[in-house]
Amino acid sequence: MVLRNFEDRLERLVEGMFARAFRSGLQPVELGRRLIKEMDSSRTLDVRGRALAPNRFVIRVSVEDHARFGQVQQSLTNELIATVRDHAKAEGLGFLGRVSVELEADANLKVGLFRVHPSYDERIPVDEPNAWLEGPDGHHHMLKGGISTIGRLSDSDIVINDQNVSRRHAELHSVGDNYELVDLGSTNGSKINGQRVQRHVLADGDQVTFGAITLRFRRL
Repeated sequence: MVLRNFEDRLERLVEGMFARAFRSGLQPVELGRRLIKEMDSSRTLDVRGRALAPNRFVIRVSVEDHARFGQVQQSLTNELIATVRDHAKAEGLGFLGRVSVELEADANLKVGLFRVHPSYDERIPVDEPNAWLEGPDGHHHMLKGGISTIGRLSDSDIVINDQNVSRRHAELHSVGDNYELVDLGSTNGSKINGQRVQRHVLADGDQVTFGAITLRFRRL
């Protein structure tokens, strides 16, 4: 199920302008499969007997593949991190620290080949929550700390060009480790998983609807 969800999100990610980059050479879904395999083969127990998985993954790819991934590298690594976290949750695995996935170019690798180097690293600093709203086309609207504004106005942090969306439709408030959706009295309202809400703390995977546009909330 975790891998199927990852594949579905990748299909949306590589549509349109990005599709040409993935017609040949290394396919992103291969990276997701390998990360899951590395997690399962590298799991260990801590001093309390809790199952742990590596939390840092360095993926070395050919120079050519690295260049092809350049357009969508941030979105791709976000999806890979989300997949690692989803698999850990499904398997009851913990981490020593924040999950990190890095793509590096390796001149010694041929197109289509790659190596994954997993490790346990508690030194990775914990930044502010890394979260985004994923559009139906796979585009990631990254969220910031504080308040992110949503609406038709061009100065909104997340601009949605749809007549069913109000000029100033809603806000997302960063509250500790969470994000809370606040509807600003919009004409057509805001919905979470099909239910109209005024205020709501979002969970990973929630479907957020503004007017007629549905986005998916994702976080690392």
